[in-house]
Amino acid sequence: MARYSTFSIFRNALSGQRNWQRAWRAAEAKPAYDVVIVGGGGHGLATAFYLAENHGIRNVAVLEKGYVGGGNVGRNTTVIRSNYLLDGNTQFYEFSMKLWEGMSQALNFNVMFSQRGQLVTAHSADQLDSFSHRANIMRLNGIDADILDRDDVRQLTPYLDFSDTARFPIHGAIFQGRAGTARHDAVAWGYARAADGHGVDIIQNCEVTGFVRDGEKIVGVETTKGRIGAGRVGLAVAGHTSVLGQKAGLELPIESHVLQAFVTEPLKPLVDHVVAYGADHFYVSQSDKGGLVFGGNLDGYNSYAQRGNLGVVREVAEAAIALMPSISRIRLLRHWGGVMDMTPDASPIICPTPIEGLYLNGGWCYGGFKATPASGWCFAHTIATGKPHPLIAAFGLDRFRTGHTLDEAGAGPSAWLQ
Repeated sequence: MARYSTFSIFRNALSGQRNWQRAWRAAEAKPAYDVVIVGGGGHGLATAFYLAENHGIRNVAVLEKGYVGGGNVGRNTTVIRSNYLLDGNTQFYEFSMKLWEGMSQALNFNVMFSQRGQLVTAHSADQLDSFSHRANIMRLNGIDADILDRDDVRQLTPYLDFSDTARFPIHGAIFQGRAGTARHDAVAWGYARAADGHGVDIIQNCEVTGFVRDGEKIVGVETTKGRIGAGRVGLAVAGHTSVLGQKAGLELPIESHVLQAFVTEPLKPLVDHVVAYGADHFYVSQSDKGGLVFGGNLDGYNSYAQRGNLGVVREVAEAAIALMPSISRIRLLRHWGGVMDMTPDASPIICPTPIEGLYLNGGWCYGGFKATPASGWCFAHTIATGKPHPLIAAFGLDRFRTGHTLDEAGAGPSAWLQ
């Protein structure tokens, strides 16, 4: 794999760009691999990269039923943060944040990580007090967090509604300055290119239709391109986790829901940070192209469709205008849906399964994109060693049987529930 650099850009510009290599090979499947990762999204590709980079396991295939970047990794609002509250999640997402901060250098690929900061507005004294509690927990874990009063918020985000007639008056906010956004496509492409550089085979348009067993052990997968043997199989298929789990004989505590995202027509620079609305489930940032990128709540039904419904469009538009009246006349350019794999406690599952040879990475709820590097790092460790990485000790499947759940629903992905 040729390294990207200023010199390589200059050299190829002089030659008419005829010498650029493909970012990754169009690999054909071999009869068998040491590890097969099912799912060519961010988590699957990151797992393959860290298997090779950290553990020297390079006889790896990533099987993607569509194309790289066509699933949730390319269909989200790109927010990256580590403002979690509960022990287990807090350390994991901060580790992920640190990996984000060095990702472009590690992958030799610009993932356009922009640490513009995230602000979550508070709309009552009680809510601001709960944010102070969370900020103290974050600081105790070495994570940056600031509590802002109303005047601080107004100075930072003057475009919000600070009028006397505001539907939910702003009392203050919690702010994480290291939070931000990244280019989702670049993350998928960067991990794909880096994994391919280590010899990993990325096989697109290859859907897994079943599993091959030797007794009770899984030793391969059946695909639309034939049978592929595997010493170990890792599932990282986001909203289709329960579908593949059922094919393997697992009944998982996961439901699939649609989460919509939206982008407006381009505007002049307006929103410098990621802003989350503490009075409703709404969050917004501005892309490099000028469009406002925002999202809201889940659609209220189970679905595997990558599209949403107009009811949520209306709810999100109402929240947007309540927070930012100035955008009431801008036009919505498009909206789309990602299929979310939701667990009962809003925390993920990364662990070996009860089925020998099968490893599970799923249940990310709202947290999948921001977790990409840490998820891949820890899942690779788990597959390579057969034991969960210490950072994911709380993310085991067994917690739902014993009742030791990690209920982050009111503190991480849905701050407005507080």
